[in-house]
Amino acid sequence: MALDHPLVTALTPVLDALGARVVAADVAEPADIPVVWEGETVAAVRLPPLHGALDRLIEAVEGELGGPLPTLSREDKQRAVRLLDERGAFTLRRAVEDLADAMQVSRITVYNYLNAIHR
Repeated sequence: MALDHPLVTALTPVLDALGARVVAADVAEPADIPVVWEGETVAAVRLPPLHGALDRLIEAVEGELGGPLPTLSREDKQRAVRLLDERGAFTLRRAVEDLADAMQVSRITVYNYLNAIHR
């Protein structure tokens, strides 16, 4: 099995951050993305389901900012909204409402943070 291949090792932290995982080439499914090294498929990337995508994005941002969203300062909450916006979180249905709940702020507050970013 080539899961110990240097390319797979290098990709693993990025895939972990995205919620994706590496699978062996011989168990890859049609929707998996082949990882090819010098013409040989050494593994495949299995993307995470869209369900839970916002939760994974929030978890990653909390890790970067050093704590749960509700405990962050106003400035860090604004930074969290900026990071989530850069990562496409607000293309997801109900993202503003769900993020407001996660941050323990109003939807208007999240919209205000977004408006400040896009000015």
